[in-house]
This record gives sequence, structure tokens and C-alpha cells, in this order.
Amino acid sequence: MSKELATSLSSTTNLAAVPARPLSVGLRTVGIVFAGSALVAGCARVAVPLYFTPVPLSLAPFAVLVLGLLLRPRLAAATLGAYLVEGALGLPVFAPTPLAPGGLAHLFGPTAFTGGYLLSYPLAAAFIAFLVRRTNRGFVPSTLSAAAGSLVILFCGAAWLAVLIHASAQSVLKLAVLPFLPGDGLKVVAAAALAAGWVRLRHRSP
Repeated sequence: MSKELATSLSSTTNLAAVPARPLSVGLRTVGIVFAGSALVAGCARVAVPLYFTPVPLSLAPFAVLVLGLLLRPRLAAATLGAYLVEGALGLPVFAPTPLAPGGLAHLFGPTAFTGGYLLSYPLAAAFIAFLVRRTNRGFVPSTLSAAAGSLVILFCGAAWLAVLIHASAQSVLKLAVLPFLPGDGLKVVAAAALAAGWVRLRHRSP
């Protein structure tokens, strides 16, 4: 085989392989989005109703924090956006509540008491990802970033509930913020420890 023919075949092979990389990257991105939304859905099913507030205690925010710490901002927002779309279409991905019928009404209906929390997920995840990627992604920066995202979720949820039930700021604090602070603190620390450990593990991998 002549040198010119070998060079030509090599160039053709390389050109044929070019579209494979964008395709593999796209498939990987889609896989991350669906896997991430499934993680949030699974955590949302772990929910405990509280007798003194219409907002249940759920593990879904923990998954949001983890995804925000591990993914890029756009990918984190897309993953949580996909989760909301799945729920709006009627898939059983939201935390079960006796007053919310599911589907789009779970987000925007007259009894959508958790709508503000849910709608804040893409924003909170992207905000966490934005913050943590400007640090060394250690435990302390991850904790602070996750705490900031958790506050975004609580603020949006409380503001939504205040408008929905026409309650005072003091009442909303008692219903939508204060009962969840201890649990959210634990979620923040656990998510930061998990994410920081994962980052260290990846850096040590050959």
C-alpha cells in the first residue's frame, strides 16, 4: 500500500469518527438528565406528612442539592426541568400529598402548596452548580453552596405558599420554613459530604 493511499484511508477513518463524539456526548447528557430526574423522583417518594403544615417533609431537596453540586449549571437546570415536566405530564414523581391531585395541578392548582418548592428546583440546582464550580469543590465550599441553594428553595416555597393561602409572613415562616430548617441542615451536610467525596475519588482515579 502506498504512503499516499494509507494517508487517505487514515484521513477518511478520522472523518468518519468525528460525528461519533457529539453523538456519544449527547447520549451521555440525555442519560444524566433522566438518571438525575429519576433520583429526584425516588427521593420525593420518601415523604412524611406533617400535621401542622400542608408541606410534607421530603428527601427531594437532598437530591436537588446533590445534582447541583455534581453537575454543570445548565445540565443541573435541565435535569430538574425534566423532572418538573415529567410530573406535569402526570408521572408519579412528586411527593405524595393528600390535597394535590398530581400532574400540572400539583404545580399550579389551588391546593398546590408545594408548587413554589418544586418550581424552584431548576433555579436552586443551577445556582448551587454556579457557586461550587468557582471553588475547589471541597467539603466546606460544597456545604456553603448547598446551603445557599437550600435557602433558595425555602424562600420560593414560602413566597408561593404566602400568595396561595394569603397568610402573613409570620404564619408562613411557621408553616413553610422553620419546621424544615433542621432537616435541611442535615441534607446540606450530607449532600456536601457525598459530592466532595465523589470529587476526591475522581481526582484520585488514574
